[in-house]
Amino acid sequence: MSAPSEDTFAEEEGEMEDVDEAGSSDEDEEGMEEEEGADGEGQKKVYVPGMESLQPGEELEMDRTAYRMYHECQTGAPCLSFDILRDGHGDGREQFPLAMLLCAGTQGDTALSNRLVVMRMHNLHGTETEKEGEESSEEDSDEEEEDEDKKPQMELAMMPHFGGINRVRTTQRGEQSLAAVWSEKGQVEIFDLRPQLEAVHSSAVMAAFVKQQKEATALFSFSGHMIEGFAVDWSPTVPGRLVSGDCRKNIHVWQPREGGTSWQIDQRPFSSHSKSVEDLQWSPTEATVFASCSVDQSIRIWDIRAPPNSMLSTDEAHTSDVNVISWNRSEPFLLSGGDDGLLKVWDLRQFKTGRPVANFKQHSAPITSVEWNPVDSSVFAASGADDVISQWDLSVESCNVGARVEGVKELPPQLLFLHQGQSEIKEIHWHPQVPGVLISTALSGFNLFRTISV
Repeated sequence: MSAPSEDTFAEEEGEMEDVDEAGSSDEDEEGMEEEEGADGEGQKKVYVPGMESLQPGEELEMDRTAYRMYHECQTGAPCLSFDILRDGHGDGREQFPLAMLLCAGTQGDTALSNRLVVMRMHNLHGTETEKEGEESSEEDSDEEEEDEDKKPQMELAMMPHFGGINRVRTTQRGEQSLAAVWSEKGQVEIFDLRPQLEAVHSSAVMAAFVKQQKEATALFSFSGHMIEGFAVDWSPTVPGRLVSGDCRKNIHVWQPREGGTSWQIDQRPFSSHSKSVEDLQWSPTEATVFASCSVDQSIRIWDIRAPPNSMLSTDEAHTSDVNVISWNRSEPFLLSGGDDGLLKVWDLRQFKTGRPVANFKQHSAPITSVEWNPVDSSVFAASGADDVISQWDLSVESCNVGARVEGVKELPPQLLFLHQGQSEIKEIHWHPQVPGVLISTALSGFNLFRTISV
C-alpha cells in the first residue's frame, strides 16, 4: 500500500501494509489450523516451528483464515520497545475499522539517529479471504475502489532523541500522557507526549510540528542509576508512581510531586538482586507491591514500605537469566520467561515453595516478552528469539488438535496459536481496549493482528 503523505513525518518515512499485500512471503505467519489444498503434490500441510524443518523448495504461506485481522508497518529505524496509549474511543471495541495509538523508541545506527515516536494507526479493517469464481471487469473495478477505501492509514510524530531507547512505558496522569524512557545514555527520562498526540490528530499541527524539529526535551530525568537499564513500570493504582531498575542490580521507586512535572526518588535502592534487573511489574491490586526478575535467575516480590530487601523470592526461578515477567490483573499469578526458553506460571500464594504451577517449553530460544491478556485472565502471549509468538490458554484441559491435524499431537493442549513472519521479535502487548488484538515489534517492523483463537 502507499505510505502516508510526507507531511505526516518528522524526517523519516513509515509504511503500513494490509494482509492482502503481505500474505505470500517465505517468512509469513502460520496458524494452527490446517489449510485445505488440492490432492497430490500441491496439498498444503501445517508447519509447526521447532518440530520440523522446511525442505528444499518449500515455502511458508500464510493461512488468512486463521486471522481476524493482520497488518504490518515500518517506521524506518527499528523500534525495539513500545507501549500502547489509551485513547478516547472506549473499551471493548471490536467493530472494524479500528484505530489505535502507540509510543515507541528507536535503536538507530548512531546515537544521533534515534527518535521517540508516537504513531496513530487507523482505518484498520479485518482480514478478508479471496473470493472464489470469476468476476466481471465491472465487479473488479468496484472491488478496487472498495480496497482503496480500506487501506490502513498511519501518522507518525517523531522527536529526535540522543541515544538508543531501551524501553518505553506510558501512563495517563490526569490530562497528561507520559512516557518513561530508559536509554543507553544511562538515564530514565519522562516525556509529555501531548505535542506529538496533537500532531498525529491534525494535519495542520503536524506541519508545524515537523518544521520545528528539535531534540525531545524531557519533563524530568534521573541519572542516579549511573548505568543503563531496561526495567521500568508505571503503577496502575497510583497515578505517576514509577519503578526503575538497572544493569548494576539497583531498583529505585519514584513518587510524583504535586504539579505533575517532578518526582521524588528514594536514593536508597532496593538491592537484593546480585545481577542486572531485567524487568519490573507493579501489582495490579496492591499499591505498594512490585515484582522484579534478574540475570541472577531469581524473581522477587517487594513492598516499598519495607526497603531495602525483598519480602518474597524464588532464587532459582529459571536455570538462566529471567528476562521478563507479567502480573495477572485478576488472579494471583505471575508469568515469567527466561533465557532457557521456558514459560512459567507462579501462584503467589505458593511462591515460597519455589515451584511454578505451570511450565511450558515450546520456544527453542530465549523468551523476549510475555503478557497476560487484559480481559481474559487465563490467556497469555509470549515471544521468543526463535522468531515465534505463541498464544496460550490455561483454562484448556484437553484438546483434540492432534486428532484433527496430523503431526501436532506433541503440542501442549494449552497452546492456541503460533505466529511467525518477523525477525528478532523484541516486545509484544495486548491492546487493552480492543479485545484479542496483539501488537509486536521486531527488527523487521511491527505486526498488528488478531487470531481466530482469541
